[in-house]
Amino acid sequence: MKDLLEIRNGERVKGTFSDREMQQRLATLRTLMAEQNLDAVVFTSIQNVNYYSDFFYCSFGRPFGLLVTQQRSVTISANIDGGLASRRAFGEHLIYTDWQRDNFYRAISSVLGKVKRVGVEDDHLTLQGQSKLALALPEATLSDVSEAVMRLRMVKSSEEIALIKHGARIADIGGAACVEAIAENVPEYEVALAANTAMTREIAKTYPHMELRDTWTWFQSGINTDGAHNAVTSRRLQKGDVLSLNCFPMMAGYYTALERTLFLDHCSDEQLRIWEINCEVYRRGLELLVPGNRCCDIAAELNEIYAKHGLLEYRTFGYGHSFGVLSYYYGREAGLELREDIDTVLKPGMVVSMEPMLMLPEHLAGAGGYREHDIVVITEDGGDNITGFPVGPEHNIIKAS
Repeated sequence: MKDLLEIRNGERVKGTFSDREMQQRLATLRTLMAEQNLDAVVFTSIQNVNYYSDFFYCSFGRPFGLLVTQQRSVTISANIDGGLASRRAFGEHLIYTDWQRDNFYRAISSVLGKVKRVGVEDDHLTLQGQSKLALALPEATLSDVSEAVMRLRMVKSSEEIALIKHGARIADIGGAACVEAIAENVPEYEVALAANTAMTREIAKTYPHMELRDTWTWFQSGINTDGAHNAVTSRRLQKGDVLSLNCFPMMAGYYTALERTLFLDHCSDEQLRIWEINCEVYRRGLELLVPGNRCCDIAAELNEIYAKHGLLEYRTFGYGHSFGVLSYYYGREAGLELREDIDTVLKPGMVVSMEPMLMLPEHLAGAGGYREHDIVVITEDGGDNITGFPVGPEHNIIKAS
């Protein structure tokens, strides 16, 4: 069996983005490479392979990559996926077999040869992977480009923003399906299934050329609302439950989100008070998502609102983050999070969420997790909120059927 193969199996499908868009991304990357005197970049993460090739790989224990030089961009995929990369990826494609260990690194060597300076992702490449890459490219010095490339991804193109807007619209559809499925004694997973079905069908309708994968819903109730990322369970809904609706349509690796606090039938006076305070923070946060504001300053001002009400200690995480190629199982643009330690200045073309959360443990009168989440596109004139689902107690106390 050969170490390396080229498989052309079927015609290339319609890409998520235009060829012009993909060429522009590579051109911007090559400018960065020239500035840093890099002969090549070896991407290994899902987010950067996808961003620069439109190929959304499924690792399953095998390495994948994208090699970029000033002349070429070449995806490296495993033979288990056949000709998928040739149909889905922008640029050239090379396949390695697994009949011999480390053929992935032989593929890299065959393309890059005797390069001197190579950019890599220190935040993704394992120690073992870095060692094997150094052996495959013995004359090369490896240089971290992960943060610089992350910052290139922070400002979205018009094509990216169009995709994200559809994602927000589809998340709203998932939220409506959730509400329709909510009833006393219905398990969390049934509500989540209703949302997943609605979102998947709308993605297929909107993007018939796209792979349908990884769309999901976290629908949490009662004590399960204490964490933002708590998985769906078989717990059955009861009157008076605090509910957390979280819908995540995924399109070509681009995650979008809708998150809302709800109650089934009724809530206590103290829960209502906590909920309204969190909505106050959410609304002020939306007003602050405009060009020129720094992430850390936004966090500091919102902290003051919680502190005024004696609730700051119950805030669980930062106030929002960047959107684009991201998911809970691969990377994100950590330099664009609304936290006290991030001094990034908001600019037109950035896409960020506003998602304050309070969590009061079960021994307190207002017990539960409270979270509202919208997505905002930063424009020249301010912020364009692309989430349409209703928010707050006047809309989201769902009467038990």
